[in-house]
Amino acid sequence: MEHHQWRGPNFDPVVPRRAVLRAGALSLFGLGLPQLLQARESSAPPKKRAKACIVLFMWGGPAQQDTLDMKPDAPDVYRGEFKPIATTVPGLRVCEHLPLLAQRAQDMCLIRSMTHTDVNHITAPHLLLTGKPAPAGPLADDWPNYGAVLAKAGRGRGPLPPYVSMMPVSTDGAPRFVEETRGQGAGIYGPVHNPMRIDADASKPGYRVGEFEPRADVTAAQLNDREGLLRAFDARARKYDRQGSLEAMGTHYDRAFSLLNAPAAARAFDLSREPMRLRERYGMNAHGQSVLQARRLVEAGVPVVTVFWPNDGITNVSVYWDTHNRNFIDLKTRLCPVTDRAFSALIDDLKARGMFDETLVVWTGEMGRTPKVGQSVPGGAGAGRDGRDHWGKVFTSILAGGGAKGGTVYGSSDRFAAEPATNPTPPADLAATIYRLLGVDPRTEIHDRLGRPLTLCEGKVIDGVIA
Repeated sequence: MEHHQWRGPNFDPVVPRRAVLRAGALSLFGLGLPQLLQARESSAPPKKRAKACIVLFMWGGPAQQDTLDMKPDAPDVYRGEFKPIATTVPGLRVCEHLPLLAQRAQDMCLIRSMTHTDVNHITAPHLLLTGKPAPAGPLADDWPNYGAVLAKAGRGRGPLPPYVSMMPVSTDGAPRFVEETRGQGAGIYGPVHNPMRIDADASKPGYRVGEFEPRADVTAAQLNDREGLLRAFDARARKYDRQGSLEAMGTHYDRAFSLLNAPAAARAFDLSREPMRLRERYGMNAHGQSVLQARRLVEAGVPVVTVFWPNDGITNVSVYWDTHNRNFIDLKTRLCPVTDRAFSALIDDLKARGMFDETLVVWTGEMGRTPKVGQSVPGGAGAGRDGRDHWGKVFTSILAGGGAKGGTVYGSSDRFAAEPATNPTPPADLAATIYRLLGVDPRTEIHDRLGRPLTLCEGKVIDGVIA
């Protein structure tokens, strides 16, 4: 079964997809472990406040008024069915189906005035994952994701990749609109800085990221011989490579051999090393175990891990957080409880390990949902009587740890959760703030493939959310 894919500049496999190969099966044209890995270029790391970042991306767009920005005094058609509950921050209330996060509100900064105008699931994520609108061209023209920026800046240590994308997917034919979603990769930085992508469901008993140990019948000398052969072939082939694909693959092979010789680093992918009690605390589901995997990777030195909400393959329900129908049923039973458990467990776990202050956690979707239940909007996909359509004009994102100011709320929405009332916050400002917390100057000059100078982020740092 295929679990892993490495994406090239257009997120198409450079070569046919296959499972990770054992070291004894590596060949000149073989795939596997190198396809999972991404390199970083050396440069002096800037002074930083957070060493790493975990992005919890709620694909589909959570309903702001039914989760983190409730409007209990609004008419029924706006406020929905759920009741607000108190949190550990006086005056701050959230949905009754987020009780664990409510008890950790002192560790979170809620930005309730996020706003943009893109209601397309394919292009809107680019705004939240890069701080820029999605370009009209191919995926290779995308702006680089946060992970790609830190990878190119030389962040990370040891043989582990600097940027990992957790993207569990169902294999039963459920919709996979995420395949063409913008902003997931390195874009103009080229395929060498694309993420290592893990599609496997970490909650399954047979979960494995790859064969990170050489076969017993492969000696060290044989492994070195194969590495030398690959390098010789790679040096010759690069002369004819115009797309950078072979350069990227060469880098992946380098990291593959490094991991094969560093079993201690490879153990970061082995969730069986975690106590079952802790695994259950995160939730024995695809999202919960992916979040736990993210913590293990960050602890092992990976600078950026993005955990995308999984496609669980369940039919006749909302796909991801895209609650056009069954908004209240699915939020109550499938969505809020899972994120409540995993996100709160991550906060507790990072604190217990002394990692919270140096790990920035970003929780966000690409948009929110319509103010009215059953309301349809131009460019959306409609809504049933118990659903909410796409809505980018206002929604909520969360920052936690890594220098973010806990126990605060920045910005606000109007009484219908329809528009920002104070401090409207475009995604570019969120991006600038994330970069600042990670010790990267948002105004850094970068260059496209033609060498033209560009500014990394045009947004303004939100000083009010920085501790």
